[in-house]
Amino acid sequence: MSRSTLHDGFDAYLDGLAPQLGHADRVRSFKDYCYGLMLSLPRKSIEPIAASLDPENVQARHQALHHLVAKAPWSDRALLMGVAQWVLPHFLAGATPYWVIDDTSIRKKGRHSVGVSRQYCGEIGKQDNCQVAVSLSVATERASLPVAWRLYLPQSWTDDPARCRRAGVPSEVTFATKPEIALQQVRETLDAGITPGIVLADAAYGKVTAWREQLAEWGLSYCVGVRDDLSVWAPGTEPLPPEWSGKGRPPTRWQQTAEHHPVSADTLAHALESAHYQTVTWREGTNKPLRSRFAAVRVRVARGMQYREPEWLLVEWPEGADEPAKYWLSNLPEDTSLTDLVITAKARWRIERDYQELKQEFGLDHYEGRNWRGFHHHASLCITAYGFLVAERLRRGEQKKIALFPAPALPEAYRPRGRTTRPTPRE
Repeated sequence: MSRSTLHDGFDAYLDGLAPQLGHADRVRSFKDYCYGLMLSLPRKSIEPIAASLDPENVQARHQALHHLVAKAPWSDRALLMGVAQWVLPHFLAGATPYWVIDDTSIRKKGRHSVGVSRQYCGEIGKQDNCQVAVSLSVATERASLPVAWRLYLPQSWTDDPARCRRAGVPSEVTFATKPEIALQQVRETLDAGITPGIVLADAAYGKVTAWREQLAEWGLSYCVGVRDDLSVWAPGTEPLPPEWSGKGRPPTRWQQTAEHHPVSADTLAHALESAHYQTVTWREGTNKPLRSRFAAVRVRVARGMQYREPEWLLVEWPEGADEPAKYWLSNLPEDTSLTDLVITAKARWRIERDYQELKQEFGLDHYEGRNWRGFHHHASLCITAYGFLVAERLRRGEQKKIALFPAPALPEAYRPRGRTTRPTPRE
């Protein structure tokens, strides 16, 4: 495909999404910003995009783009649902869909950018000053696409109304945990009519029993990470029925005794005979097939002495390792094979590719503003541009990177805003 044909396709794609912006006056800036995100620029914030699009009128173009991103009250949800409706048909037909819940961090200096706090930063694997956003992506074996994106606000922010006001946080936004944000995204995605998928998430979400129960109540299947201390009733055991004397209100709490009690997932994993563990290959990696040892058993979660239905506990214990590596809990049907359980559990890897490309290729972490609206608008526009390339890959039947549009050369006289044109004096 020629560069001009790709450009024409991108332009038609944006024309189809433009009504989601809510006002015709925003369409030009919308298309300009998305086109800027497709340019091969080292940094994709408003200033370099404006300079690349119109170097002779940078200030005017900067103001227009800034208004679109930081001030205009268009709906992020409406735009992302529009992108989903355009892109998802390219890879959902005939495939098993997954809904992947995850969060990603954006390192940030200072304390004034919305949501910034010293918290766990997945990018470096330790505490750091950063922003964290929760997302829901729709995925299959062929591709994936984020369809929901929401900033997590730590309590240090929600407990400080003045600080939230200065950052433009809507008054109706209150503290919500990451699992609570994820549930809201699931509910909104269901309401939007997106084809339901098997929910995948790591243990930060899966460890919350009420969270899993809400997914089940909505009729969703899940395969989510859990911690090794998850309390379960091993195969062949279950809580004792409540004892009732026949007088008064019948008790409802199931019982355990010193001899009859649940065990941790870790204890159960160690108690399984070696024959329970089988080597499973779940996909082809870059250099070799990805495989490990797994065991799956039917258990009942023990929490609150309530009687729960059996679920799958999936354990990964790599060959030669001293301890199990990971645990998952799934409400998939009892006749689900071990291989299918493993493939499902491991399907979450695609979200990492989304985050990597959104940051490296589309500048997801390049937004330099401080307010709530700008943070979400910039992310929605990045996902919009990314969605087009996801669809193009699928249309061409290849997974290779598609080159972005080349950045135009800037005039020699151009200077970034705030930089003096005078030479640096010699000391």
